[in-house]
Amino acid sequence: MATLPALPAAAQYSTTQPSSSNEIPKLPETPPDAVADGVRRCFTEEQLTALRRLADLLVPKSGERPGAAEAGAVEFLDFLLKASDAERQALYKNGLDRLNAESQQRYRKSFAQVSEAEAKPLLAPLSKPWTYRPPSDPYPRFLREVKDDLLQATLSSREYGQAASRRSRSGAGLNAYWLPLD
Repeated sequence: MATLPALPAAAQYSTTQPSSSNEIPKLPETPPDAVADGVRRCFTEEQLTALRRLADLLVPKSGERPGAAEAGAVEFLDFLLKASDAERQALYKNGLDRLNAESQQRYRKSFAQVSEAEAKPLLAPLSKPWTYRPPSDPYPRFLREVKDDLLQATLSSREYGQAASRRSRSGAGLNAYWLPLD
């Protein structure tokens, strides 16, 4: 009974493939580019460059550990937000637009061009104490969400995992310890 769901698929390939028991059946492959592309999906070019700069500031590279930019977190968030609901997309788009507008108003340049010192006042809502209740103002809520999302995407990335495994092979460890349950 466990093999019944697989019978139609096996029948499909048994008619096109030789039935020799010594041969491994060759399944048709689809190139990754046929099902996915690397094209920007959600943000405008200006929003995307602002998000990249924000990623550099909020989750920078630390030693061998990649930052958000090296881990591809920005591209992942762009992909993820395209599949997110309209409210979340609006939060990000409006937040990035406001970040660019405030930077333009204050420094006469886009957020992507500001220095770390210039970005500090624009990111001031992040220095307020964290609470369980999200801020009611959309801009601080955006900054809090984007920081959490960039950090999560970076820590979950293949690049971060590879850096962590290189560190553990070198004997430095991951600084993760299992404590006994009492």
